[in-house]
Parts: sequence; structure tokens; C-alpha cells
Amino acid sequence: MALRMSVIVGITCDRRDKGPVIESHRVRPRQPEVFLKEVLVEKVCLSGGIPLLLPPVDDPKMIQWAVNNLHAVIISGGAFDIAPELYGQKQTTRIDRIEPTRTHFELQLASRCISEKVPILGICGGMQAMVVAMGGTLFQDIATQIPNALEHEQPSNPITPWHRVTLQSERLQKIYQRDMIEVNSTHHQAVADPGIFSVAGVADDGVIEAIEYKNHPFCFGVQWHPELLDIHLIQRLIGPKDELIF
Repeated sequence: MALRMSVIVGITCDRRDKGPVIESHRVRPRQPEVFLKEVLVEKVCLSGGIPLLLPPVDDPKMIQWAVNNLHAVIISGGAFDIAPELYGQKQTTRIDRIEPTRTHFELQLASRCISEKVPILGICGGMQAMVVAMGGTLFQDIATQIPNALEHEQPSNPITPWHRVTLQSERLQKIYQRDMIEVNSTHHQAVADPGIFSVAGVADDGVIEAIEYKNHPFCFGVQWHPELLDIHLIQRLIGPKDELIF
């Protein structure tokens, strides 16, 4: 596959109010941080793209710039949850860290990329952000809301697969050249109502593991972290897409 080095890929970053404790004899107060795991940057580079990190900033001009100038966007996900009120619910069970600034930024960015047909890939929490942005809902906690569910927070290193996913999307089957794949799993929430999206893959317990919006050059969300396993999806996000539009 011939990939163009001019493809600029925006990747959303995580944030936290306080960074790590710095052991130093100098006064170094903990400051708010914006950060991203390096493996996602590496996979974009290996796929022939130029990564551009997008900090969660409450500024509509940044969203507009991204939609106008980026060739593709990755909503990266992270160790936080989306507040239930954003999808019309009250908290009824486990909710982990909430990051309002990042969530607001990603919901707005996802909505604009989808409506304006900017190629977009949502990873783990990024898939959930895409769903909420377009009117869908989430299970707040798989273990307490989905009877007989698999363990979706694997105790082992996520560089190794944890469970299988049956691919229901012809486009994903074409990307992976199979209809069943092994994936990692690091989430406790899941998509309940996918809204405008089609279900593109499910785990053996029925949990939605992939979504797609078919009326779009490239619009997928996956519940696993593909950047830790392979390069297929990121490569296709950056490379040719015409043959994927049915």
C-alpha cells in the first residue's frame, strides 16, 4: 500500500489536574498535564502519517481548525468515564474519574468530524465518545448491568489479546481479512444504544466492540486498543479508503 507522508492525523490527548510527584530538593509544585501514550504516535508514524497532538481545549476555534486542516482524527480514549448526564442518565452504579474538559472537547470534535466526513477512528473510550456525541447511550458498568458478561478489564498486559470479537461489518472484515479477531480489553463501560451507528463487531457475550457509520469515507470506533496489537486500522485510516465504501 502506498501511503502519503502528507497525511496529518490529529490525536486527542488526555489531561489530569495534577502530574506525578517530582522528587527534587527544588520547589516543583504539581501542575496540570496534557499527555498521550507514545505507542499511538508511533503507529501513526509507522503507517505513514504525521501525528499532531490535540490538547483538550475549550475553544471552538480549535475544533474548526482541526476539521478544516486535518486529514484524519483519532479519539484516543483514556482512563476516565463519560458523565452519565451527557447521555440522559443519572449515575446508578460505578463511575470512574470524570474529565469534563476533555470529554466536552472530544464530543464536539467527534460530532464535527462525523458530520463533515473527516476520517475518524475512536479507540476504547473514544468509541464511547463518538456514540454519545451522536445521541447514543452507554452501560455505566458492564459487570453490574450486563448479566453473564465476560471480564472486560483484563488483568494481564494488554499487549496480548484477551477475548475474541466477531466482525459483523464487511468493511472491517475486509481490513482484517477475516470475520473473527482476538482483541485486548481494558474497559468497564460499553455501548448500549449505538444511535446512528451500525454495530460492526461483538464479543461472545454480546457486548458491542466495534461500530461504524457507513455513509462516511472512514468512521469506525473500536472498544479495544488496536495500537497495542497491530497496525491494520490505523493504516487504513491514513491510506486509501475508496474501496471500503460500498
